[in-house]
Amino acid sequence: MSTPRYRDAAVGGCLEITVEKRGNGELRLRSTEALGAYPERITDSLERWAAEAPERTFVARRGADGTWQRVSYAEMLNRVRAVGAALVARGLSAERPVAILSGNGIEHLTLALGCAWAGIAYAPVSPPYSLVSRDFGKLRHVLDKLTPGLVFVDDARAFAPALTAAVGAGCEIVAVEGTVAGRQVTPFSALLATAPDAAGEAAHAATGPDTVVKFLFTSGSTKLPKGVVTTNRMICANQQMLRQSLTFLQHEPPVLVDWLPWNHVFGGTHNVGIAMTNGGTLYIDDGKPVPGLIETTLANLREISPTIYFNVPKGFEEIARAMRAEPALASRLLERVRCFFFAGAGLSQAVWDELDAIAEQTVGERIQMFSGLGMTETAPSSTFALKPGIRSGWIGLPCPGVEVRLVPVDGKTEIRFRGPNVMPGYWREPELTAEAFDDEGFYRTGDAVKWVDDGDPQQGLVFDGRIAEDFKLASGTFVSVGPLRGRAILDGAPYVQDVVVTAPNRDDVGMLVFVRFDELAGLADGESDPRAILSRPAVADWFRGYVRRQWEAGTGGASRVARIMVMLEPPSIDRGEITDKGSFNQRAVLTHRAAQVDQLHAALKDEPPFVYLARGDD
Repeated sequence: MSTPRYRDAAVGGCLEITVEKRGNGELRLRSTEALGAYPERITDSLERWAAEAPERTFVARRGADGTWQRVSYAEMLNRVRAVGAALVARGLSAERPVAILSGNGIEHLTLALGCAWAGIAYAPVSPPYSLVSRDFGKLRHVLDKLTPGLVFVDDARAFAPALTAAVGAGCEIVAVEGTVAGRQVTPFSALLATAPDAAGEAAHAATGPDTVVKFLFTSGSTKLPKGVVTTNRMICANQQMLRQSLTFLQHEPPVLVDWLPWNHVFGGTHNVGIAMTNGGTLYIDDGKPVPGLIETTLANLREISPTIYFNVPKGFEEIARAMRAEPALASRLLERVRCFFFAGAGLSQAVWDELDAIAEQTVGERIQMFSGLGMTETAPSSTFALKPGIRSGWIGLPCPGVEVRLVPVDGKTEIRFRGPNVMPGYWREPELTAEAFDDEGFYRTGDAVKWVDDGDPQQGLVFDGRIAEDFKLASGTFVSVGPLRGRAILDGAPYVQDVVVTAPNRDDVGMLVFVRFDELAGLADGESDPRAILSRPAVADWFRGYVRRQWEAGTGGASRVARIMVMLEPPSIDRGEITDKGSFNQRAVLTHRAAQVDQLHAALKDEPPFVYLARGDD
């Protein structure tokens, strides 16, 4: 078999490490490449490119007429200085920050950078907390923790119920458009119309590496969301790690077409930061890899060829399917992209292989797929897998400047991080902050890892699940959830969205299976009602085969799935079962669906409906 040909992505750091052995099986890992110098403030890059490439488009978004509305680097700097002056005049600070409730947009980015310019912290809040939630519980919690002095939304009418329910009368509301009954709303244009002044410039001059830029709230599961304090140092150091690892970023201004939400670290810190740090252009994609919105993404990719493309696994699955059906789309997307990069969950190896096959057929070479391990608390990147031929689940080696501590915990190996990209703590949560760090100041991730090759550490690390998700069966045998879940999702494509592995102290392993009803409809003669879909014989036959395959793939009780229950009720954002990126939280699902877990493990052959056993029909 010939060696696959890959498009050169020009990578550097994260390719080689030193390994230091400590007592009790502990290891310390470091990149052999030192971290280079980086700016003191994120807005230093905005100033740089406003001077060096003032007319270059920094950010663009389609307007109501479908044309791209563009803002250059010079224009953005002028807007940011104006907004910064307006915020300083209001006496805002980290103690009275700005809360941004709406999603990605040019005004959102302008306000965020205006805050950063003036040293006033902001918090991008998950839009579903306002637009999808029925009780606004998480929104209230976030705003109570923040005590904001200003709340921003793009459309006040859409956010009116949330604003009325959760924003106190003493907090200013700023909106691009719309009103709220009984409340005064400041138009965003008023902030833009503010003249830059000495007070704003003085506030900017006082900012530095330790200035808090923003609070990013974790998604929350059985606990309420925590506010991760994010500083200039964290973001700028991580961007330098990226520049040294993805070295092509230093030589060509990147072009991004990106939908990932800015209230998450991957979209709002990592991807926006890549564009601004390297003088690139960010095209805001108003699509999403879900029915009804994926066409928006595809339309954007038909027009704009990115140089680096980010998505979550579900997004790459949809992109691969669309490229296979539309060769012209494949040609456009693959025209100049240097690499693909995914995060948020494990990418199915089947999707990965499909992307490779399409690229070879279209442009004669594979596009390298990169990944790594990162989190909100590390701004986000801490390890990268950058070598050709990496596989799904590989997370690679530490970035330059990151120290890794590998510690044996409960029969697995936990990975911990220390470096300039690691948070100082959780906002107004001293006890949780203390719990998050070990005795040497390493951030405890709770993530388990193992070596790709025990005999060759330079091959890197593989994600081995969340330690807190693992459990024991009634027999006392440990169940490693991560590998089981990954196998089940891979085998369930395209019908299985995600699975939740059940449950401690049971006799055998079960799974709650969340499905893609739009895909299953093809097996059900176009039926649209979920219960009717699952009642169709062809669908039932597929799930019988599915659970039997999960059983047969195992080698013992802890790796064999004996029973599954197919979920009719979708995962809930209010209950923390799923984030707006589509990531599932195993613990939250098990907590809120305990009765269904009990049903699953008590089920006899024929009850309840949509339960399938590995040894016998449903």
